[in-house]
Amino acid sequence: MIYDQLIGAGCASNLIFSWGGNPGVGSLHRFRDAVENAWPGPLQLEEHSHAGMANRYVAGAAGLPFAVLRGYGGTGLEGLPGLDGLPAVRPITCPFTGEQLTAVAALTPDVAVIHAQQADRAGNVQLWGITGVQKEAVLSARRSVVTVEEIVDVLVPRPQAIVLPAWTVDYVAQVPAGAHPSYALGYSQRDNDFYVAWDAISRDRERFLRWLKTDVFDAPSPASLASARAGEEG
Repeated sequence: MIYDQLIGAGCASNLIFSWGGNPGVGSLHRFRDAVENAWPGPLQLEEHSHAGMANRYVAGAAGLPFAVLRGYGGTGLEGLPGLDGLPAVRPITCPFTGEQLTAVAALTPDVAVIHAQQADRAGNVQLWGITGVQKEAVLSARRSVVTVEEIVDVLVPRPQAIVLPAWTVDYVAQVPAGAHPSYALGYSQRDNDFYVAWDAISRDRERFLRWLKTDVFDAPSPASLASARAGEEG
């Protein structure tokens, strides 16, 4: 949904992705409008499978030039041009068995932005739940920004949690409910109504532009909201 908003706001000219949709609702209409009608501008695409994207981040995190996997066969993505005009998914022959496999280039983003539950005051980050490839995205990126629900004095170990040491993280910001409309396990719940509302907001260009103005460009800053709350309490 975030990239639907960025596309509609004219902040994206290309997109590398493995799925585009409003989870449980339907299409991402700003994404679709850009692809079909070049509004607000043309959008160049490079599409992968989930497994392909995950392996690209893993390769980037490991400092390898590419990843190898079994997959993509029959998907229609084989041989399609990537953002550089060359095939983004390529066949490769295993030098040990002769098996035909698939290679995808490593991803090394300029910046990775993720949301987690906690960070300590030294900059170590802990996240848990359905973490996806957030760890791999941070480790593959040249810089990383992590928003967290809470900054704590000490990270208490949790079963199956991931800890990103401070040396892997460039910036930490405390942003409660920063995963909205999604959720952070143990801190917030998924806002299902917003996903449904977004379908109507994003479907119409004029309505989307009104939302962009009122909820983004003219929205009060966190600092001003904090000042207002302090004034009310005073």
